[in-house]
Amino acid sequence: MKLDQTLFWIAVGLYGVSTFSYIFGLIAKQEKLFTFGLFSVLAGFVPHVAVIVLRWMATGITPFISVAESITLGIFMALLIYLILQFTTKKFQPLGVLVMPVSFVMMGWAGTMLKEVAATLAPALQSGWIWVHIVGASIGFASVLIAAGLGLLYLLKEKNSGGVLEKLPDLQGLDDLSYRFIAGGFIFFGLMMISGCFWANQVKGNYWNWDPVEVWSLVTWLIYGIYLHLRITFGWRGKKLAWYALVALVAMIVSYWGIPFSVETFHAGFRIEH
Repeated sequence: MKLDQTLFWIAVGLYGVSTFSYIFGLIAKQEKLFTFGLFSVLAGFVPHVAVIVLRWMATGITPFISVAESITLGIFMALLIYLILQFTTKKFQPLGVLVMPVSFVMMGWAGTMLKEVAATLAPALQSGWIWVHIVGASIGFASVLIAAGLGLLYLLKEKNSGGVLEKLPDLQGLDDLSYRFIAGGFIFFGLMMISGCFWANQVKGNYWNWDPVEVWSLVTWLIYGIYLHLRITFGWRGKKLAWYALVALVAMIVSYWGIPFSVETFHAGFRIEH
């Protein structure tokens, strides 16, 4: 097994340790397990970053061309924001109860698809728009994952505000922060789609091709747009939006990384032959 693959599975293993630490910390109501889970994330993040750097240095090709690399980058961005949030404030210790299981499962899935670094880059991928496209998608994913985690904390605190949940901000604070992350995700998803249109025009000569991933990405963007509309226009707050954020996260993951495996599309495994 090559060094990058070894480091990848070390990161996955540490994320797995973190996942179970957070889950059992919530069940056993032990803050020490949350702390252990957080430092397990930090320990796994180091080889995670090393994998991205090594694969980039190997050929000079940006490390987000394949679906596996795209997932790896998306989780990297999510955990970067997660770690910044955790180390800048001590108010969200249980947030890993959702963030880490999602990260662990998706990284494990990516590991089953991880292949050798490509020797050459397809002409269609030699575009500056791909940077904007992928970065927008990654930050958008990270934002809505954190928002869904905050939504779960809202539901848990509403049901039982004692124990390890006592140190969390009040319900309104959780609701407001989740809304801000959703708003950020909505903006970056919009940036992703706009840059994707310009990229598609370079490759295929038109801005929109009704590719299933394009359609589902638009649907996902609209789902988060509806969230904002419900909150701003109709005054939705609290429990309803917390559940909405959790369900919307599932829709987003399916549209970005599930649809390319269900039908042959322009995005399927990023197999671009132009």
